[in-house]
Amino acid sequence: MPANGSTAPHSGVEADEKPETQRIALVIQYQGTHFHGWQRQLNQRTVQAEIEQVLEAVLSKPTTLHGSGRTDSGVHAAAQVAHFDATTLIPAHRWAAVLNSRLPDDILIRASVSVTKSWHARFSACSRRYRYTIYTDARPNLFVRPYSWHYYLAPLDAEAMQTALKPLSGRQHLAAFHRAGSSRPHSWVEMQAAECERQGAFIRIELQASGFLYGMVRLIVGMLVEVGRGIRSPGQFTELWQQQRRDLVKYAAPPQGLCLLRVGYPDFPVAPEVWFDSQPKLVLPADPVFCLI
Repeated sequence: MPANGSTAPHSGVEADEKPETQRIALVIQYQGTHFHGWQRQLNQRTVQAEIEQVLEAVLSKPTTLHGSGRTDSGVHAAAQVAHFDATTLIPAHRWAAVLNSRLPDDILIRASVSVTKSWHARFSACSRRYRYTIYTDARPNLFVRPYSWHYYLAPLDAEAMQTALKPLSGRQHLAAFHRAGSSRPHSWVEMQAAECERQGAFIRIELQASGFLYGMVRLIVGMLVEVGRGIRSPGQFTELWQQQRRDLVKYAAPPQGLCLLRVGYPDFPVAPEVWFDSQPKLVLPADPVFCLI
């Protein structure tokens, strides 16, 4: 029985039907806290491995799950996308329920759909969007902690951070934000959007690109905090990456504040409300009103 205690749903097929090979796309949410990232690793708990284990149990054969990209240890996803091929009688739309009945509580399949054989979760994608959340109130909050970086050591100027982000738009060489250990042969990125906003005690940074370098978002956020503190000006931030000064980028923001918000495709057969913006934005009242009875 799965961790959520539910029983396996009926597949909804007739016994005399003949199975066909299908390509099934999944929209996946996961809390990254207790995972060593997306990609399967030997003797480590990963999201890909957990789902593949369930697929093998259902299909009675090893099945590879192809993701749109990797996320690091501790990073969350509101709408990761992946696909697998299966010769099965289970209709595509039923796979979400079939998998959810067997998956642990920190993984959820939001939707499952049939796609063409030429469609690929990684290579058909045209954009990925990440959101990083910083919580700036000095008072800790248990319900905020799993999904944000609690940074209160100094005030942060979100407007300065937004100013620093503006020159990133377009095709840029971002070797300064490229961690070692990547197999990618270059550091060019097509940055489609770079935004920073403050809402009360929360600062949210959103970056969208056709693809991301290994460790890129957390390195950018780490340096943006220096801009927010006034240690580095927005112009100095820009000079740093334009001059490819990887040696000056010493700090990466912690993983729990980062969430893969969505993956974009030219023609994705899933309703936008399922995948477009499914991570709730953290908000706390600025001036709580108390009433003693």
